[in-house]
Amino acid sequence: MNRKNAWASYTREQTKAVYDFSEDYKKFLDNAKTEREAVDALVNMAEDEGFRELSRLIESGEQLKAGDKVYTVWMNKSIVLFKIGKEPMENGLNILGAHIDSPRLDVKQNPLYEDSGLAYLDTHYYGGIKKYLYVALPLAIHGVIVRKDGTTTILNVGEDEDDPVFFISDLLIHLSQELMTKKASEVVAGEALDLVIGHKPFILEGDDKESKKDEEADETLTRGQEYAVRAEKEEGAEAKKIKGAVRRGILAILKDEYEVEEDDFISAELEIVPAGKARDAGLDRSMILGYGQDDRVCAYPSMRAICEVGDVERTSCCILVDKEEIGSVGATGMRSHFFENAVAEVMNLTGDYSELKVRRCLANSCMLSSDVSAGFDPNYASAFEKKNTAYLGCGLVFNKFTGSRGKSGSNDANAEYVAEIRRALDEAGVVYQTAELGRVDLGGGGTIAYILALYGMNVIDSGVAVLNMHAPWEATSKADIYEALKGYIAFLEKVRAV
Repeated sequence: MNRKNAWASYTREQTKAVYDFSEDYKKFLDNAKTEREAVDALVNMAEDEGFRELSRLIESGEQLKAGDKVYTVWMNKSIVLFKIGKEPMENGLNILGAHIDSPRLDVKQNPLYEDSGLAYLDTHYYGGIKKYLYVALPLAIHGVIVRKDGTTTILNVGEDEDDPVFFISDLLIHLSQELMTKKASEVVAGEALDLVIGHKPFILEGDDKESKKDEEADETLTRGQEYAVRAEKEEGAEAKKIKGAVRRGILAILKDEYEVEEDDFISAELEIVPAGKARDAGLDRSMILGYGQDDRVCAYPSMRAICEVGDVERTSCCILVDKEEIGSVGATGMRSHFFENAVAEVMNLTGDYSELKVRRCLANSCMLSSDVSAGFDPNYASAFEKKNTAYLGCGLVFNKFTGSRGKSGSNDANAEYVAEIRRALDEAGVVYQTAELGRVDLGGGGTIAYILALYGMNVIDSGVAVLNMHAPWEATSKADIYEALKGYIAFLEKVRAV
């Protein structure tokens, strides 16, 4: 296969379009570091483009017609969008699919503790990571805390310039002789990924400190100080001077600034992610370095494609889901029935619903299951097979199959469907390439493709090449992201049932 470098094909105007689109994408990365934040951003985009919420249409009983745009959100972590086409939905959909969760650290439900004058949050890593990459790195806390009364506090600490950041400590090189003899997988244990969040003890100012610890007798105490005093009393007299004082200081801050008590961690979803914004990379600014590009580098162009595509023959659909990094499980993962349910509801609003027609719709559909592909890295050339790998700058990537070793766990696209994809993209002038995920027998990976293929539809893996995949900071080519947008639009407009 003769690979084409996308940059070499651009006019000056096209190059400007590439850079302009990349600026929009970087803003999305900055505002969507968790799946909840991603859904919020996507809903805002959808409503700006005239998409209407499915539940409201169901309540009103309004019938959908060609050209109508509708979306539905599931548990604030997954979203499905439809643009109704001219053909009956029974003939099938053209589906763009990607995921919006990324590897990270999750805060445990009983996380706060103090040790040797430092306060920590205990964490559990999510998805496949190299644990040693998360030490000595500025980190931020994103997420929600839901109280028993149903009220919610949204946390986003560590991103603004004036925000504090957090970190996981590393052992100094001078004392690492024994540590350096361990395998990379053992250098940092999962239970050692605890977040340092403070070290200042809780102290009440004034000469008579003991009397000021009586919250009923001193009206000058803040709500957080009152809470910390109460916690101190519960720990007993032994703790009054030193033991637990840093932890109590953190509890006071949580109470004062966020109206959060320690027990509220039980019903919280807090994610620890790298702090900082996505940045241009390279002197030529040809790349983007940012957190969470697996798989938001595919999710964002997919969303933009369904927003920008014109009137379509076949109904267009975009699925952006949670939990792919841990097997697509749970109510918000692709294995859930929320997508199938959404299709049934939309077909009902078109006045053309039956269980049989829903099954036909799904079986007759065509899908691009978009996830990132491993970009060739000359520093680790032995991990790749050069003829069948993805290269930065060579456009949208197609993986006919994924899986590991003997294609285990793979979706393997039919040749007829691959030919139809080639036809549509060549007509639209999209730069694309084909690849496998690394050398045979070395490793491998999976996506949501096989789950949708269970309906009998045609599915192929596609996406964007990435360097540093699953690292805190991942790198992509701006040209590849732009070609993904072009390819997704061409898919929605041109691909026919095979």
